[in-house]
Amino acid sequence: MKLISVNVGLPREVTWKGKTVSTGIFKEPVSERVMLRSLNLDGDRQADLTVHGGTDKAVYVYPFEHYDYWRGQLPDTELPLGIFGENFTTTGPREEEVNIGDCFHIGTVKLMVTQPRLPCYKLGIRFGRPDMVKRFLASRRTGFYFRVLQEGEIGAGDTLELVSRDDNNITVANITQLYTHEQNNPELLHQAAQLEALPESWRDYFREQSRRQERGKGAGSSKLEGEPHK
Repeated sequence: MKLISVNVGLPREVTWKGKTVSTGIFKEPVSERVMLRSLNLDGDRQADLTVHGGTDKAVYVYPFEHYDYWRGQLPDTELPLGIFGENFTTTGPREEEVNIGDCFHIGTVKLMVTQPRLPCYKLGIRFGRPDMVKRFLASRRTGFYFRVLQEGEIGAGDTLELVSRDDNNITVANITQLYTHEQNNPELLHQAAQLEALPESWRDYFREQSRRQERGKGAGSSKLEGEPHK
């Protein structure tokens, strides 16, 4: 996996559907090396810390290979690196090849995969189209988040080296599919609820779905925006 672009941005106010909204989704590539800390890259911030940012979502990664798909889907839309709000644009393993809990090194930096990205309406703001959230989820090209286990300096061109695989073998794609489409998969639901590398809010959500199944009430409906943080 190679880091081809490092993208940062500070929150800005934009007008969306007649209202003023603060968002940090506008990221731009930087040419210099950047310090990666436990919560952010230097020069990068999130607008709404109740649903964005934090240790489990310190770095958002999006595979560069997905850009070709979106060029086909959105032929009239310019797609500069960072348009999905990602901090790292990378080449290499995709969501179905990366396990929750996998650890990577970039130089002296150590990172762990924590969860898929489930977008909020601000992705629609970035693309100027309200249907982008549903299109993004339907594509299953979600990208994923890193937790920073060891801080350090990184830059475009650096190589991400896989140093350990999580033994549970539950991929980022498995979690996305379970959350959006396959809540009647009791075995995977139980495994996800016990997955230590997955943030507690996700595990709590899957535990509740598992309890509902055990009570014979089904899994209930899944949300299509945001993340199971409440």
